[in-house]
Amino acid sequence: MRRYLRAAALVLTCLLALTACSAAPAAAPAPTTVTVRLWDDQVAVAYAESFAEFSRRNPDVVVSLDVVPYADYFATLPDALAEGTADDVFWLNSSYFGELADRGTLMNIDAVLPGRSAGWVPAAVEQYTRGGVLWGVPALTDGRIVVYYNKALVDAAGIDPLTLAWDPTDPAKDTLLPAARRLTADTSGRTADTPGFDPGSVAHYGFNAGRDLQAVYYNFVGSNGGHFQNPDGTFAFAGPRSVEAFQYLADMINEAHVAPPAADTNDNPDFARDQFVAGRLALFQSGTYNLKNVADGARFDWGVAPLVAGPAGRVSVVNSVIAAGNARTAHPEAVAKVLAWLGSADGAAPIGTSGAALPAVTAAQQGFFDHWRGRGVDTRYFGEAGGTATIEAPNGPRFGAGARVFQPVLSDVFAGRTAAGPGLRAAQDAANAAIR
Repeated sequence: MRRYLRAAALVLTCLLALTACSAAPAAAPAPTTVTVRLWDDQVAVAYAESFAEFSRRNPDVVVSLDVVPYADYFATLPDALAEGTADDVFWLNSSYFGELADRGTLMNIDAVLPGRSAGWVPAAVEQYTRGGVLWGVPALTDGRIVVYYNKALVDAAGIDPLTLAWDPTDPAKDTLLPAARRLTADTSGRTADTPGFDPGSVAHYGFNAGRDLQAVYYNFVGSNGGHFQNPDGTFAFAGPRSVEAFQYLADMINEAHVAPPAADTNDNPDFARDQFVAGRLALFQSGTYNLKNVADGARFDWGVAPLVAGPAGRVSVVNSVIAAGNARTAHPEAVAKVLAWLGSADGAAPIGTSGAALPAVTAAQQGFFDHWRGRGVDTRYFGEAGGTATIEAPNGPRFGAGARVFQPVLSDVFAGRTAAGPGLRAAQDAANAAIR
């Protein structure tokens, strides 16, 4: 009997153990990690807030941000995509978009997120539609290029930044160069328009002429009635109007000494911004993408003026950035969730409400304007108050290949080592040969 009771107790213990094991919940699978590559520190902060809410709603997906400086961004992205080591989602601009889309490296957004494009800025949708297919979720749009100005410096020089204009052939109409001369001073306080000015010892410069496609030279080419590309995507920047624009900018650097040297700006796209924030640059031509950097960094009164007008008026490049999905991702369903979130009003809201950038999700844009209005910043010149004429943004599947050829020559032009005429002709011929 004792042996029977012990056996019964053992059976009962096993049954209880089995019951307990079957009643315990199964371990939840580990969440999928989706990596998102971008180049802007300010937007990365907003993204961190956005994706925290995303993961709360989607606990099966975790987002990891990969912030790569713009100077290095496109030097490594194409190879990473070719090798299969690229991030799951990555920012893309129009300079490299066409080539990557044609390689089949990008997700088809019309297939992944059908019917969603109505909520995105139409110009951004159009810019990144190729072959009848949208190849990325519009993330940011720049609005028009403007001029940030140091109020103390322009007031002391008697400059009205709202009326600045440049003209390469008629000095009577050119107010930018004289203004930049009065706004540039050496460490002894002598301005660039007075005898004894020392260009080797400058305390603050007047203007950010330099090899900056988005902020500077595209707008000068357009404002002089020139073109950078033909409708078929071939390069056309060696025309007489474009040559005048480039030579004017190069002369500001090397002849008038009213802009930082090309040795500082050619390979550092943030140099001029940092100089402005530090109070060593009076006029800083740039876009919405630098508004938060200026607002958070400047320790002086500053304002926003419209783009400098040229003979053809105020002609701005208007560009957008997409979040592209990696077509070779190992977890397409999770990536689709992330892309859908980035393209939603809730997902894009932190970008606008933080003032980090202007979202390309239309429902999230008001937060951007409300943020800056609350901080006393006049944002009207980023819109139609700053003009309506535009020069087409970089386009075509081989723009990046052409840019790798023409950029070194443009560096020589801005450094004064090559005159704009022959330099641009050589650069244009080489770039067009590279894209054939």
